[in-house]
Amino acid sequence: MPSWVYWAGLYDSKFEAYCAVMWVEGDKRIYGKTPPQEVELYRTNRGKFGVRFK
Repeated sequence: MPSWVYWAGLYDSKFEAYCAVMWVEGDKRIYGKTPPQEVELYRTNRGKFGVRFK
């Protein structure tokens, strides 16, 4: 099972992180020839939102 790849930025709002998810899913330059199996939002202990995919 592949491990998670964490997107470099953290976002103040869930909306901003969701926009980053849409960008990751739509930009083939990020993941190459194979699209990510899963892309999800996560929340840090400090309340920021992030994006990870595998």
